Amino acid sequence: MRFQPDLAFQPLTAQDTYQSQALQGLLAYLHSNSPFYRKLLQEHNVDINNIKGIADLPFLPTTSKSDMQEYNWDFLCVPKSYIKEYTATSGTMGRPVTIALTENDLERLSYNEQQSFTCADGKPEDTYQLMLTLDRQFMAGMAYYQGIRRLGASLARTGPGLPAMQWDTILRLQSNSIVAVPSFMLKLIEYANEHQVDLNATPVKKAICIGESLRNAEFELNALGEMINKEWPIQLYSTYASTEMQTAFTECGAGKGGHHQPDLIILEVIDDHGQQLKAGQYGEVTITTLGVEGMPLLRYRTGDICCYYDEVCSCGRTSRRLSPVLGRKQQMIKYKGTTLYPPAIFDILNNIPFIKEYVVEVFTSDIGTDELMLHLNTPLPVDDCEAKLKPMLQSKLRVVPLLHFHSGADIQQMQFPANSRKQIKFVDNRDESPM
Repeated sequence: MRFQPDLAFQPLTAQDTYQSQALQGLLAYLHSNSPFYRKLLQEHNVDINNIKGIADLPFLPTTSKSDMQEYNWDFLCVPKSYIKEYTATSGTMGRPVTIALTENDLERLSYNEQQSFTCADGKPEDTYQLMLTLDRQFMAGMAYYQGIRRLGASLARTGPGLPAMQWDTILRLQSNSIVAVPSFMLKLIEYANEHQVDLNATPVKKAICIGESLRNAEFELNALGEMINKEWPIQLYSTYASTEMQTAFTECGAGKGGHHQPDLIILEVIDDHGQQLKAGQYGEVTITTLGVEGMPLLRYRTGDICCYYDEVCSCGRTSRRLSPVLGRKQQMIKYKGTTLYPPAIFDILNNIPFIKEYVVEVFTSDIGTDELMLHLNTPLPVDDCEAKLKPMLQSKLRVVPLLHFHSGADIQQMQFPANSRKQIKFVDNRDESPM
């Protein structure tokens, strides 16, 4: 694949033309090499010769993670001897999916992250500290590592956890950039405050934030982002990606959405009927990968609810920008007549100083409706916490969930179950997840 980094700066018409041609090539490749897509296209009576470009995408069927969970290896388009790396989804939304990458896919992944770090004002003279795992088949850790190397910057692989070791490494190596989960940055701040580390005098100038949203729909910092920046005034860059798409949407310094990489992925935001929505309209993020050799995807519904914007960014990029994730379609909660998404609950709890840690649980009630429970750790007496918290929840959520209080150790065990590589803050124990 010949990468075209300048495409993100060209007019949208040029990007659409490039993607229309790439789509035709992808359809021919899938028809010849993918058992899953060949069968799917046949079942829907699709003649790929009638698909002339991205305007015809709505005539094609969509796919989802459930398809990959059920027919994982039918997505593979190459002999197994071509596979050079196996990665896997985290399994937070059901059975993990294995993604197989060829040498060309690894090269594409490296390029993708190089462009992402460049978008986030990365430079060869930077020193990045990777505060995340590179094991357990975690694609992101490996991708960030390769992307930083391709950028020409230096890096330190410190992994997750251990704030004392993180600060020792930052100060010894003078790391000016970190890659971390935002909630872990709060642990770094807490340690710094307890051990007389002057946060205004550290070498760290920017953070590439993964796994958790930092902004609200208006692109302002949410409660989590504000908590970080209030104590540690560094530049924060949000990212959005998934293992399946093998591509990232990353903010530039303007902080107005994750930039689309048009030479790597076709972006749609669609309604429940698979029809494309216009800029500014919220729907399900749906992607078609370009240049993926091992397991390419066609109209893959991610389950994430976002909108996109197509105005030219102040950074000069003309590519579309993806909003923060409103929520996951499968995680939508209908509670006492109110529709909620977990990120909205997280944002409220993150902004309450007497709530130290939490897990949000949804389960099915005895009458078959959604029931919502907040598992909480607080330094206050339980009665005092309830008296303060319930009016705040009523005001902000318009409903008051069930409350269950735990020790710090118990909450830690809930957030980090055995074999999990991600912190868990939402647990869906409904009998059947909503569609």
